[in-house]
Amino acid sequence: MSSAPAPLYAAADVHGHRAEFQDALREAGLADAHGHWSGGRARLWLLGDYVDRGPDGIGVIEDIRRLAAQARDEGGRVGALLGNHEVQLLAAHRFGAAPVPGWEQPGGFHGGWARFGGRGTDLRRLTPSHRQWLSGLPAAALVDGHLLLHADTTQYLELGTSVAAVNAAAARVLTGEHPGAWLEFSRRMSSRGAFRNARPGDPRDPVALVLDALGGTLLVHGHSTLTGHFGIPPQEVREPLRYAGGRVVAIDGGVYEGGRILLTRLL
Repeated sequence: MSSAPAPLYAAADVHGHRAEFQDALREAGLADAHGHWSGGRARLWLLGDYVDRGPDGIGVIEDIRRLAAQARDEGGRVGALLGNHEVQLLAAHRFGAAPVPGWEQPGGFHGGWARFGGRGTDLRRLTPSHRQWLSGLPAAALVDGHLLLHADTTQYLELGTSVAAVNAAAARVLTGEHPGAWLEFSRRMSSRGAFRNARPGDPRDPVALVLDALGGTLLVHGHSTLTGHFGIPPQEVREPLRYAGGRVVAIDGGVYEGGRILLTRLL
């Protein structure tokens, strides 16, 4: 007789808000008062954008890595996806302010990263160990029927038509030295809004397109804030938004816009 699956949680777009992240973990029972994993067999997935916009992105990365080790020791799991801000941070480090062919951005990748909320402290504190960890993150995950993505976009299908293929394509870019490939990958990871008007049964339904290719019955994403992109006032952000006929869940509570981190139980 098989046991019930372990609880599954997800959160997205911490954006350097380390204290708020710790508060959300404690409220969910996944961390104790000292910030140590207390979730037992539970599984937690973070859906990208750990850095930029907030005060301590590197601290958030270190917290996630520490929690992952502690959860593993307890039979649990902490997984993390790649977000567009991680791609931009890595590109700013790798290519600096060199001009990028095909992109009229002053200061190249460094200028673009700064314009999109980059924090100098994150870049200065980025170690080889941090870079290795970030470069190894998957872009997508399929967990018990939940397709976990950072962004609400169909652009993942430009990388591949399976989760494994998407992640392999992401890894090739992040280990490569071609600025054009980095630029295109960053643009794809930054795309948004593809599922807002999706309707079940529509032959061009983007939700069905992504789920049919990558798997799962429920698509869970961050990236597009409930505050700024879905128009929910920050003080009213209390729970995720389920939309597109109940097939998509948006969990970015817009903490950097005055909202909150929505640490969401999925199972």
